[in-house]
Amino acid sequence: MTSPPTPEGAPGPLPDREIHAPQPPSLEKAIAHQVRHYRTTSGLSLADLAARCGISKAMLSKIENAQTSCSLTTLSRLATGLDVPVTALFRGVDAEREAVFVPSGQGARIARRGSRVGHLYELLGALRGPHKRMEAVLVTLTESSEVFPLFQHPGTELIYMLEGAMVYGHGEAQYEMRAGDALQLDGEGAHGPQELLALPIRFLSVTAYGDQPGAH
Repeated sequence: MTSPPTPEGAPGPLPDREIHAPQPPSLEKAIAHQVRHYRTTSGLSLADLAARCGISKAMLSKIENAQTSCSLTTLSRLATGLDVPVTALFRGVDAEREAVFVPSGQGARIARRGSRVGHLYELLGALRGPHKRMEAVLVTLTESSEVFPLFQHPGTELIYMLEGAMVYGHGEAQYEMRAGDALQLDGEGAHGPQELLALPIRFLSVTAYGDQPGAH
Protein backbone atom coordinates (compact mmCIF):
# COMPACT_ATOMS: atom_id res chain seq x y z
CA MET A 1 0.00 0.00 0.00
CA THR A 2 1.43 3.40 -1.05
CA SER A 3 1.50 6.17 1.54
CA PRO A 4 -0.34 9.38 0.57
CA PRO A 5 1.94 12.20 -0.57
CA THR A 6 3.04 14.74 2.00
CA PRO A 7 1.65 18.24 1.34
CA GLU A 8 4.27 20.73 0.18
CA GLY A 9 5.90 22.43 3.14
CA ALA A 10 4.51 19.93 5.66
CA PRO A 11 6.95 17.84 7.70
CA GLY A 12 7.29 14.26 6.61
CA PRO A 13 6.72 11.24 8.88
CA LEU A 14 9.12 10.98 11.76
CA PRO A 15 11.68 8.21 11.31
CA ASP A 16 11.69 5.35 13.78
CA ARG A 17 14.11 6.05 16.61
CA GLU A 18 16.36 3.33 17.91
CA ILE A 19 16.84 3.22 21.65
CA HIS A 20 20.23 1.98 22.73
CA ALA A 21 20.87 0.96 26.31
CA PRO A 22 24.13 2.36 27.63
CA GLN A 23 26.93 -0.16 27.40
CA PRO A 24 29.50 -0.57 30.15
CA PRO A 25 32.95 0.68 29.16
CA SER A 26 35.63 -1.72 28.04
CA LEU A 27 38.15 -2.95 30.58
CA GLU A 28 40.96 -0.83 29.13
CA LYS A 29 38.81 2.33 29.10
CA ALA A 30 37.62 1.76 32.66
CA ILE A 31 41.18 1.28 33.93
CA ALA A 32 42.37 4.32 31.95
CA HIS A 33 39.67 6.49 33.48
CA GLN A 34 40.34 5.33 37.04
CA VAL A 35 44.13 5.65 36.80
CA ARG A 36 43.87 9.18 35.39
CA HIS A 37 41.25 10.12 38.00
CA TYR A 38 43.28 8.89 40.99
CA ARG A 39 46.52 10.37 39.61
CA THR A 40 45.09 13.85 39.02
CA THR A 41 43.18 13.97 42.32
CA SER A 42 46.44 13.04 44.08
CA GLY A 43 48.26 15.88 42.32
CA LEU A 44 50.69 13.54 40.61
CA SER A 45 52.18 14.08 37.16
CA LEU A 46 52.67 11.25 34.69
CA ALA A 47 56.36 11.22 35.55
CA ASP A 48 55.65 11.14 39.31
CA LEU A 49 53.31 8.17 39.10
CA ALA A 50 55.51 6.32 36.61
CA ALA A 51 58.45 6.66 39.02
CA ARG A 52 56.32 5.43 41.94
CA CYS A 53 55.15 2.39 39.99
CA GLY A 54 58.45 1.52 38.38
CA ILE A 55 57.11 1.76 34.83
CA SER A 56 57.97 4.08 31.98
CA LYS A 57 56.17 7.36 31.41
CA ALA A 58 55.33 6.20 27.87
CA MET A 59 53.71 3.02 29.20
CA LEU A 60 51.67 4.99 31.74
CA SER A 61 50.51 7.34 29.00
CA LYS A 62 49.34 4.37 26.92
CA ILE A 63 47.45 2.99 29.93
CA GLU A 64 45.70 6.30 30.55
CA ASN A 65 44.68 6.49 26.90
CA ALA A 66 43.40 2.89 26.80
CA GLN A 67 46.00 1.96 24.20
CA THR A 68 47.29 -1.13 25.99
CA SER A 69 46.17 -3.89 28.32
CA CYS A 70 47.70 -4.05 31.77
CA SER A 71 49.26 -7.16 33.21
CA LEU A 72 48.34 -8.16 36.75
CA THR A 73 51.79 -7.06 37.87
CA THR A 74 51.31 -3.61 36.35
CA LEU A 75 47.85 -3.28 37.90
CA SER A 76 49.30 -4.15 41.29
CA ARG A 77 52.04 -1.53 40.86
CA LEU A 78 49.52 1.10 39.81
CA ALA A 79 47.31 0.38 42.81
CA THR A 80 50.30 0.60 45.15
CA GLY A 81 51.51 3.84 43.57
CA LEU A 82 48.05 5.38 43.81
CA ASP A 83 47.45 3.97 47.31
CA VAL A 84 44.13 2.37 46.34
CA PRO A 85 42.93 -1.25 46.26
CA VAL A 86 43.34 -3.02 42.92
CA THR A 87 39.56 -3.39 42.66
CA ALA A 88 39.23 0.42 42.55
CA LEU A 89 40.83 0.38 39.11
CA PHE A 90 38.01 -1.77 37.71
CA ARG A 91 35.11 0.45 38.78
CA GLY A 92 32.73 1.11 35.92
CA VAL A 93 33.43 -2.12 34.03
CA ASP A 94 30.25 -3.83 35.22
CA ALA A 95 27.97 -0.79 35.12
CA GLU A 96 24.63 -2.53 34.60
CA ARG A 97 22.99 -3.72 37.82
CA GLU A 98 19.54 -5.05 38.50
CA ALA A 99 17.12 -2.82 40.37
CA VAL A 100 13.47 -3.12 41.40
CA PHE A 101 11.21 -0.05 41.59
CA VAL A 102 7.80 -0.33 43.26
CA PRO A 103 5.49 2.74 43.09
CA SER A 104 3.63 3.67 46.24
CA GLY A 105 0.73 1.34 46.96
CA GLN A 106 1.62 -1.08 44.15
CA GLY A 107 3.64 -3.67 46.03
CA ALA A 108 2.54 -7.27 45.53
CA ARG A 109 0.37 -8.55 48.37
CA ILE A 110 1.74 -11.79 49.74
CA ALA A 111 0.45 -14.39 52.16
CA ARG A 112 2.70 -15.31 55.06
CA ARG A 113 2.46 -18.65 56.77
CA GLY A 114 0.38 -18.17 59.92
CA SER A 115 -0.93 -14.73 58.94
CA ARG A 116 -4.59 -13.96 59.65
CA VAL A 117 -7.28 -11.42 58.83
CA GLY A 118 -6.04 -7.89 59.42
CA HIS A 119 -2.41 -8.78 58.67
CA LEU A 120 -1.38 -7.31 55.29
CA TYR A 121 2.09 -8.00 53.85
CA GLU A 122 3.09 -5.89 50.84
CA LEU A 123 6.28 -6.93 49.04
CA LEU A 124 8.34 -3.85 48.13
CA GLY A 125 10.66 -5.76 45.85
CA ALA A 126 13.33 -8.43 45.87
CA LEU A 127 16.10 -9.16 43.38
CA ARG A 128 15.92 -12.58 41.80
CA GLY A 129 18.52 -15.29 41.32
CA PRO A 130 22.09 -14.99 42.63
CA HIS A 131 21.68 -11.24 43.21
CA LYS A 132 18.88 -11.70 45.75
CA ARG A 133 20.37 -10.58 49.03
CA MET A 134 17.52 -8.59 50.54
CA GLU A 135 13.73 -8.57 50.74
CA ALA A 136 11.65 -5.58 51.90
CA VAL A 137 8.05 -5.96 53.10
CA LEU A 138 5.62 -3.29 54.34
CA VAL A 139 3.44 -4.85 57.07
CA THR A 140 0.08 -3.35 58.06
CA LEU A 141 -1.90 -4.70 61.03
CA THR A 142 -5.48 -3.45 61.31
CA GLU A 143 -7.29 -6.02 63.46
CA SER A 144 -6.36 -8.06 66.50
CA SER A 145 -6.32 -11.82 66.17
CA GLU A 146 -6.17 -14.51 68.85
CA VAL A 147 -3.04 -16.05 67.40
CA PHE A 148 -0.25 -13.92 65.96
CA PRO A 149 2.01 -15.32 63.23
CA LEU A 150 5.52 -16.37 64.24
CA PHE A 151 8.24 -16.59 61.63
CA GLN A 152 11.62 -18.26 61.30
CA HIS A 153 13.90 -17.82 58.30
CA PRO A 154 17.58 -17.55 57.31
CA GLY A 155 19.32 -14.19 57.47
CA THR A 156 19.08 -11.03 59.54
CA GLU A 157 15.90 -8.95 59.76
CA LEU A 158 15.40 -5.27 60.54
CA ILE A 159 12.02 -4.11 61.88
CA TYR A 160 11.37 -0.36 61.65
CA MET A 161 8.14 1.01 63.12
CA LEU A 162 6.26 3.58 61.04
CA GLU A 163 2.94 3.87 62.87
CA GLY A 164 1.11 2.55 65.92
CA ALA A 165 2.50 0.49 68.78
CA MET A 166 3.01 -3.22 69.45
CA VAL A 167 4.92 -5.73 71.51
CA TYR A 168 7.24 -7.70 69.22
CA GLY A 169 8.71 -10.99 70.35
CA HIS A 170 12.00 -12.62 69.40
CA GLY A 171 12.73 -15.89 71.12
CA GLU A 172 12.13 -15.29 74.83
CA ALA A 173 12.57 -11.51 74.57
CA GLN A 174 9.82 -8.94 74.12
CA TYR A 175 10.13 -5.39 72.80
CA GLU A 176 7.53 -2.62 73.02
CA MET A 177 7.86 -0.77 69.73
CA ARG A 178 6.44 2.57 68.64
CA ALA A 179 6.93 4.82 65.59
CA GLY A 180 10.63 5.42 65.01
CA ASP A 181 11.81 2.34 66.94
CA ALA A 182 14.03 -0.23 65.22
CA LEU A 183 14.82 -3.86 66.04
CA GLN A 184 17.45 -5.99 64.33
CA LEU A 185 17.22 -9.72 64.90
CA ASP A 186 18.48 -13.14 63.88
CA GLY A 187 15.80 -14.57 61.60
CA GLU A 188 16.40 -18.14 62.80
CA GLY A 189 14.79 -17.27 66.14
CA ALA A 190 10.97 -17.40 66.27
CA HIS A 191 9.66 -13.84 66.00
CA GLY A 192 6.51 -11.84 65.34
CA PRO A 193 3.95 -9.43 66.84
CA GLN A 194 2.72 -10.59 70.25
CA GLU A 195 0.43 -7.75 71.37
CA LEU A 196 -1.12 -4.92 69.39
CA LEU A 197 -1.15 -1.80 71.55
CA ALA A 198 -2.30 0.94 69.11
CA LEU A 199 -3.91 0.27 65.74
CA PRO A 200 -3.35 0.66 62.88
CA ILE A 201 0.23 -0.60 62.97
CA ARG A 202 2.63 -0.22 60.06
CA PHE A 203 6.23 -1.34 60.03
CA LEU A 204 8.93 -2.05 57.49
CA SER A 205 10.54 -5.49 57.54
CA VAL A 206 13.87 -5.78 55.69
CA THR A 207 15.56 -9.17 55.56
CA ALA A 208 19.18 -9.61 54.43
CA TYR A 209 19.98 -13.15 53.35
CA GLY A 210 23.71 -12.94 52.68
CA ASP A 211 24.86 -15.83 50.48
CA GLN A 212 21.85 -18.05 51.15
CA PRO A 213 18.66 -16.53 49.72
CA GLY A 214 15.48 -17.42 51.57
CA ALA A 215 12.08 -16.19 52.55
CA HIS A 216 9.61 -16.39 55.39
